[in-house]
Amino acid sequence: MYRNSYTSRSPRRSSSFGSRSNYHGGTRNNKPRRQAQKIDPRRFVKAAKPKVQTEYVPQHNFGDFALAELLQQNLLKRKYTTPTQIQDQAINVALAGEDVIGIANTGTGKTGAFLLPVLHKLLTQKGQKVLIVAPTRELALQIEQEARLFAGGSDLYSVLLIGGVPIGPQLRGLRNKPEVIIGTPGRIKDHMERGTLRLDTVGTVVLDEVDRMLDMGFINDIRTILGQLPEQKQSLFFSATLSPTIDNLIRTFTHNPVTIMAKTAETSDNVEQSVVHYFENSEKLDKLHDVLIDGRVEKALVFGETKRTVERLSKELATRGFKADAMHGNKTQAQRQRALKKFRDGEVTILVATDVAARGIDVDGITHVVNFDVPQTYDDYTHRIGRAGRAGNVGYAVTFVTH
Repeated sequence: MYRNSYTSRSPRRSSSFGSRSNYHGGTRNNKPRRQAQKIDPRRFVKAAKPKVQTEYVPQHNFGDFALAELLQQNLLKRKYTTPTQIQDQAINVALAGEDVIGIANTGTGKTGAFLLPVLHKLLTQKGQKVLIVAPTRELALQIEQEARLFAGGSDLYSVLLIGGVPIGPQLRGLRNKPEVIIGTPGRIKDHMERGTLRLDTVGTVVLDEVDRMLDMGFINDIRTILGQLPEQKQSLFFSATLSPTIDNLIRTFTHNPVTIMAKTAETSDNVEQSVVHYFENSEKLDKLHDVLIDGRVEKALVFGETKRTVERLSKELATRGFKADAMHGNKTQAQRQRALKKFRDGEVTILVATDVAARGIDVDGITHVVNFDVPQTYDDYTHRIGRAGRAGNVGYAVTFVTH
């Protein structure tokens, strides 16, 4: 990834850290499916109760951290001066070589909290390698993009093990001995089974959004991956929640970890939750139309159950004059990234997606989440609506249910 902006190392390393040609793999189609819960629609009706957040006062500036000079220069170029709470509390602990359990909401700067100490280690201790595991392609891509910006001008090299392109370029990337390996659990395990990825020389492992990975059925893949890492390593685990299952997993593979709690109030407290009743499927689309023409709608994320539903719905909304696009598993990685970029930039104001495709979506300014199809579990519901009502703003969640 870092080749476009880093100093070149040698001809054989021509596609450097995060080069798009290294992408391959993604979420696996053969992972176990979770059993759907019996859903009570009454739980989808709740008034917003925004809580006044006490503004966190950081104890450090980025300049206070003992980071490599190149990282400090790149932080200044990006005008990063004040860390977020999780960054303020986690960076020095990670720089000291401690294992870290970081509990923080999505969108609070977790990526910088682990990338900066990890990149510092790679720049100052030659021969080091890091493995970064994320639940989805989109999140892995976001991590790669942030790392490129933080480490611009270095000679670090990475490979990104996600889906959307042929495996050949990615295999070549692995043969170039990358210092940074970023990927999704299923694809990383696939490469381990092929014999194209060995983890016995990895000195640092990062698991981002552990709770999402467990929700998506990756628990066994994660255990397999962690079980192949050296006993002596640094582990940085980040999650929005800390269930007994997650706590047990983390503590099995860490040594006296430092737990950092930087979690604010639940985002759903800021979300006005309601339902729309319908009798026949024929009237469902018209009711969705009525929801989306509400003047409060700025950006809406609409969830459908199947790829076919999502594709058909996005096209119908576009026909009706809405700026709509779709994200689902049948889209190529390039198509998904284009749709997400348009949504982020405001070219598209309605993004229709399946749960799996939307897992990596972290976009500011989403005012409405619409459950066109009822989610299979309450955890899915919580993940969905948590994308609205951020930064202290009131968001809206609407769920369609049959009479």
